[in-house]
Amino acid sequence: MEAARSVKLTYGMDLLQKRNTVACGVGYKVTGGQVTDQLAIIVSVTQKLPAAQLSHEDLVPKTVDGIPTDVVETGVIRAFQGHQDRWRPARPGISIGHYAITAGTFGCLVRRGEELFILSNNHVLANINQGRPGDAILQPGPADGGTQADKIAELADYIPMDFGEQPPGCAASLWKLLGGSRSTRPTAEGENRVDAALARPLSNDLVTADILEIGVPTGVAEATLGTRVQKSGRTTGLTSDQITQVDVTVRVNYNGPTATFVGQLMAGAMSAPGDSGSAVLDMERRVVGLLFAGSDVTTIINPIQAVLEALQVEVVT
Repeated sequence: MEAARSVKLTYGMDLLQKRNTVACGVGYKVTGGQVTDQLAIIVSVTQKLPAAQLSHEDLVPKTVDGIPTDVVETGVIRAFQGHQDRWRPARPGISIGHYAITAGTFGCLVRRGEELFILSNNHVLANINQGRPGDAILQPGPADGGTQADKIAELADYIPMDFGEQPPGCAASLWKLLGGSRSTRPTAEGENRVDAALARPLSNDLVTADILEIGVPTGVAEATLGTRVQKSGRTTGLTSDQITQVDVTVRVNYNGPTATFVGQLMAGAMSAPGDSGSAVLDMERRVVGLLFAGSDVTTIINPIQAVLEALQVEVVT
């Protein structure tokens, strides 16, 4: 080991100057896909290329001072960003929120015609029915340090939530007059199917469909009992569980007022406050729902078809 470390210390910086090289260290050589017990100088590159495509100076010698080398492909090595950091372009799975709330999660990108929107919850993007068209949407959300300088989008549309009796002139009642395009159509008075809203990016190049730690959705699907699901959220990051109940009727407490939802999905403990708005996908990266509530042991999810139909959008794949 000491001999290998000494050689690496002597020649490591020289090896790092070779084309595509991003790291150099001491490890066990891999041969035929199997890790051997032979110590080697490991040279990590962004892409392994045939020797014919490399100059003599860029070729990694098979040995350095008697110590074998091994070239491995790692890709570009980048500094990691967290789910609560500022991202540009912004991507699903990270902190976002209406300027007057704390923070929630950017769920996924959706499209209505040729226009792109950020999909999340009403209580994330529209401040529980209090939002008005054009309100600033910040990334990261205010709880994560977002300010007006972090404005990435504007509130475009939401499905008002029905908490039962609403006084005349409440924000939900005024939504249509203020420029909203839809109102909720609950199954019965006081019942809801979705907690959903859209934000219009200030520019399409400020957002991407690539969900942090999951990737770009491959489509949409219906979740059934036992479906394995995953989500990428602002608070708990990448988590997974399974659908434990379908056709759920549930009362959700919004820090005081309570709303009843019907036709929901329930999964196990895979979320925490701040994960609201996360897209929920099956293990084939098909979106099956929109996470909006939960407890220490459960997660409540709007079925994605109900969300898409209510907002008249489709998931960007």
